[in-house]
Amino acid sequence: MKKKAEWPRKLRSQEWFGGTGKNAIMHRSWMKNQGLPADTFDGRPIIGICNTWSELTPCNAHLRDLAERVKRGVYEAGGFPVEFPVFSTGESTLRPTAMMFRNLAAMDVEESIRGNPVDGVVLLGGCDKTTPSLLMGAASVDIPAIVVSGGPMLNGKWRGKDVGSGTAIWQFSEMVKSGEMSLEEFMDAEQGMARSAGSCMTMGTASTMASMAEALGMTLSGNAAIPAVDARRRVISQLTGRRIVEMVKEDLKPSDILTKEAFENAIRVNGAVGGSTNAVLHLLALAGRVGVDLSLDDWDRLGRDVPTIVNLQPSGKYLMEEFYYAGGLPVVIKAVAEMGLLHNDAITVSGDTIWNDVKGVVNYNEDVILPREKALTKSGGIAVLRGNLAPRGAVLKPSAASPHLMQHKGRAVVFESIEDYHARINREDLDIDETCIMVLKYCGPKGYPGMAEVGNMGLPPKVLKKGITDMIRISDARMSGTAYGTVILHTAPEAAEGGPLALVENGDLIEVDIPNRTLHLHVSDEELARRRAAWVSPVKPLTGGYGGLYIKTVTQADAGADLDFLVGARGSVVERDSH
Repeated sequence: MKKKAEWPRKLRSQEWFGGTGKNAIMHRSWMKNQGLPADTFDGRPIIGICNTWSELTPCNAHLRDLAERVKRGVYEAGGFPVEFPVFSTGESTLRPTAMMFRNLAAMDVEESIRGNPVDGVVLLGGCDKTTPSLLMGAASVDIPAIVVSGGPMLNGKWRGKDVGSGTAIWQFSEMVKSGEMSLEEFMDAEQGMARSAGSCMTMGTASTMASMAEALGMTLSGNAAIPAVDARRRVISQLTGRRIVEMVKEDLKPSDILTKEAFENAIRVNGAVGGSTNAVLHLLALAGRVGVDLSLDDWDRLGRDVPTIVNLQPSGKYLMEEFYYAGGLPVVIKAVAEMGLLHNDAITVSGDTIWNDVKGVVNYNEDVILPREKALTKSGGIAVLRGNLAPRGAVLKPSAASPHLMQHKGRAVVFESIEDYHARINREDLDIDETCIMVLKYCGPKGYPGMAEVGNMGLPPKVLKKGITDMIRISDARMSGTAYGTVILHTAPEAAEGGPLALVENGDLIEVDIPNRTLHLHVSDEELARRRAAWVSPVKPLTGGYGGLYIKTVTQADAGADLDFLVGARGSVVERDSH
């Protein structure tokens, strides 16, 4: 357990506001134009509320209300709250993909914290990329920080049934193509899919990353699953405001919490909840920011023996409301601990161990959070495949895959780009059947650019009409956390970097063996060398602005797709006064 810092002591904010000199007077007087009394700057903790609120980020459009609740808690604990905005990566509307701007948002968070007079920070996120960008930026500065998630939406409802936001759209769109659902029914379902404030209520990326933040120890226990519009979401926001003031007094920082043990806990919890493959990228990037040695092999090693016990869509049946009412993530963390798979003594933002945070919780619904012997998947987690098609690895989510496709050899049907896929997938003369393996190229970090969620390609209508609902798909792209299927993603190196994926041709045989973690292209080395000699990248890279910086510096998927110059580059938090 970390020894608490002495209190009272001089805080970082006093570098701006302390004393009687000209600069201190200028800093205080400008702040006082907001009607602040003099004792606001008497040395009490100044708490930044880093808010990703935006009406263009629907998942986070209610965060202004939660910020007010955080402020109440900060005031109650004797601190002074200051709210500030940062770039908000809206998953549903931002083009070309929110993933391209995760790193930009993290830079915004980092420099907003570093350059301003705050002693601690509350990170308000929710939508898929906002949570990792907040954690990455705050970790790079390393002052006391804590996360509050916006929470999931209420269950979707349509014609008397629960429907999961995101997951339903994938299901229904395939049903329209197969003739099982009319276009009128599809349109009618639209209004009921997202019927309250909050993020997707499936175990998509938003709920996964809220769970990862809690499993890492960066939120108060129970934060991940509280619905956005439940009064208890406001309560935990206010309690978080109180807690960050105490964290500043204790000097409890992200570097104290984000240890290798914390990351190992999060990976195992991800397996237990059936979390999104996107968590792989985000945790690898976050680990790089704090200097923790984390790799794809850790994901496979740690997750392989973890059963998926959370019965939620897209892997299972229920939605986040039921998960919260059953006890939420603390019940899962306790279950992982009781399997002997948790580092019980890892420290959380509570100042206590993760085991002490959860040891008293109760599972109120064993059909939602399953006993180990009734697990959805005995070997959950993330499967990492390697072979001549993915020398640096590719990932698959076993809990969302079809058992009959876990070992399969098939003929490649290749799409040279996402535009090529859209142009040909619905054609009756497409030479494809359910035994084939669909391959999508040039959709990785540099190829798309930004590594869009297009890896879970919809199946061709001619296959869907046979009643087939899954085929193996391989890509250097990502998949939405709300999606499902036997989809192999994040293939590294990507096609745009000249990875082997770029060399696959129609008709090549590909062998997938998930139990043995192999992904093999049955083409000779000599033929691959011939193809490589003739290969010319079709990608025209961006050259200006952030896009140009991104293309030049983004790492491959196996390293988290962060910008290479930001990995491990933690900077000073006390700056020279410019006045």
